[in-house]
Formats: sequence, structure tokens, C-alpha cells
Amino acid sequence: MLQNEWENNNVRTVTVKHTDAEKYKVSDMLTAGKEYTVVNETEEYIFVKDNSGKVGGFYKTYFS
Repeated sequence: MLQNEWENNNVRTVTVKHTDAEKYKVSDMLTAGKEYTVVNETEEYIFVKDNSGKVGGFYKTYFS
């Protein structure tokens, strides 16, 4: 599976700006002000190792 290969990628780090989501509950997986390691990136999403220790995809609007 592709996401298993992403575990060892370290593209860069990003900082969370906010966790105010309109549709989904993001505050359980991301902490505002904390830095996360980016493992993959698309036009709309950033995939990071979140608070659960697994790779999760989030909209770019949450990060700076």
C-alpha cells in the first residue's frame, strides 16, 4: 500500500494555524501551534503524521 511507503518520507515540517473545521472534527488529530512532519503533498491536501501517530490527510488551510 502506498501510505505505508509514506511513513519514512520527511518532505518538510508545517505548523498548524487552526483546527476550526466546518465539516469534520480536526482538533483530535491536530494541535494548533504544533509542528508536524509532511510525508506527502497534493494540490489540495497535506499528509502529515498526526497525533495518533499515523499518516492523515488534511486540507492545506489548516497549515502555515
